Amino acid sequence: MESRFQEMKEVPIPADEGVKFVHHAEAVWQQRDPYGPPGFKGVFISYYATLCAAFAAIGGMVFGYDQGVVSVILVMPQFLARFTRVSETAPGAGFYKGLMTAMIELGAFLGAFNQGWIADKYSRKHSIVIAVVIFTIGSVVQTAAMDYAMLTVGRLVGGIGIGMLSMVAPLYISEISPPEVRGSLLVLEEFCIVFGIVVAFWITYGTRYMSGEWAWRLPFLLQMVPSTILGIGILFFPFSPRWLASKGRDSEALQSLGTLRQLPVTDHRVQQEWFDIRAEVAFHRQSSAKRHPTLQSKSNLNSIKLELVSWMDCFRKGCWRRTHVGVGLMFFQQFVGINALIYYSPTLFETMGLNYSMQLIMSGVLNVTQLVGVSTSIWTIDRFGRRPLLLWGSFFMTISHLIIAVFVGKYSQNWPAHRGPGWASAALLLFYMLSFGATWGPVPWAMPSEIFPSSLRAKGVALSTCSNWFNNFIIGLITPPLVQNTGFGAYAFFAVFCLLSFVWTYFFVPETRGRTLEQMDHVFKDISSEEEEARRRAIEADIIASHHRNVNSGIQDQ
Repeated sequence: MESRFQEMKEVPIPADEGVKFVHHAEAVWQQRDPYGPPGFKGVFISYYATLCAAFAAIGGMVFGYDQGVVSVILVMPQFLARFTRVSETAPGAGFYKGLMTAMIELGAFLGAFNQGWIADKYSRKHSIVIAVVIFTIGSVVQTAAMDYAMLTVGRLVGGIGIGMLSMVAPLYISEISPPEVRGSLLVLEEFCIVFGIVVAFWITYGTRYMSGEWAWRLPFLLQMVPSTILGIGILFFPFSPRWLASKGRDSEALQSLGTLRQLPVTDHRVQQEWFDIRAEVAFHRQSSAKRHPTLQSKSNLNSIKLELVSWMDCFRKGCWRRTHVGVGLMFFQQFVGINALIYYSPTLFETMGLNYSMQLIMSGVLNVTQLVGVSTSIWTIDRFGRRPLLLWGSFFMTISHLIIAVFVGKYSQNWPAHRGPGWASAALLLFYMLSFGATWGPVPWAMPSEIFPSSLRAKGVALSTCSNWFNNFIIGLITPPLVQNTGFGAYAFFAVFCLLSFVWTYFFVPETRGRTLEQMDHVFKDISSEEEEARRRAIEADIIASHHRNVNSGIQDQ
């Protein structure tokens, strides 16, 4: 009994005895005891959360692998012999090739959009399993495809699974991560995306020398390996404590937090985070009830109506700034030209005078360069912050595109006579890819999952991810004619958007480094009145007082 009493006494309950809520946007380590140092060093201290995040990020590898595998398969003679409709000599080949590629984007858009309510209803963890099952079905159909229609359907189904994974993996990572290293752990998603692209490219580069249809069937088959590992392994990891709190399972949320932080649930840092999570959930639940009073009674019809109006809440006061930032980040991530380079890098290198073999090799080197850039952001994103990375990235990418546009405009008519500018252009493309990988690659995947309130986080991330896939689709449509008809104009086009991304970031994107997810109301200045602030403080005081009464009651029972 004495030890039990001592354990209860260690729980920091009253606000003036260790547990204090943060009502401002300062970094968490400036106001409360952190779990560890920010940045790369903190990743190793928060080792269990890092393990969970790294495992969830396998979803990014699945996404990246599927992106990378098509670029080489589309030019394999073994593939074209089976699917003659997409060969260069077939009538309408351009349309059918574009349709097959676009099926992934269409499926991913549908998957990401629907994953919002699935992740809310069935949990972040179980929605990953659902996504893996759908992706596996699509992969089986692609691997066994006997005609164009079967392959296209397989791409659509697989795309749905990819879209679901691309939305829920960063969402899960953001909700389990300590605030000091959340950015570094979210970078793992982008790292795995690029790693998947690199692995897929070099696997297909090797299998193209195989005789027979296994040259292209094997790469499709192999993508099921990481997805199966993810689908089974994620079941052994904790639920998101923030999802548990949103469902009223507060005691389970506390246990999950303790497991993720590898600390006893009585640790004052765990208790403090737990209180913050519960207060934020209660505040936004009250706000929703105040905004939609007629939909609070329990019925299937009201549940459907509340689900629909909650999507509209993402565009109303209290959230529209966050939706603007999340959707805008994904828009500019595509319109600075990255996927144009990934999809059409062989064509772009051809415009610089490189032969076919060197075009493929340089495309592979381009992807490896991006991976190197992403690796640096594991340290820099929590060391320097999100805003500085975005601003410097926009600057370096603008310069790269402008210089390449000048070289292509002046020398593209006769590259053999101007090998120096040709190789200089190739070097600038590598510099662009390094800059993107270190900045605009990871940050747009990291920020949307950390800026939305708990009640709308899944839907906000879904909208942001849908923006990524929709703009990815648009870039896929406009890049071929842009490169073919304008030459240097493609680089000038993307340079303009790189410059616009700098201006937009400067005026609209706030810094979230070191802030807890529960501080984002203050980061975005969404608590705009004294009444709202007083209501939030009352909720927090009630949670602490209630916990204080429960603990005292437990001690007396002993």
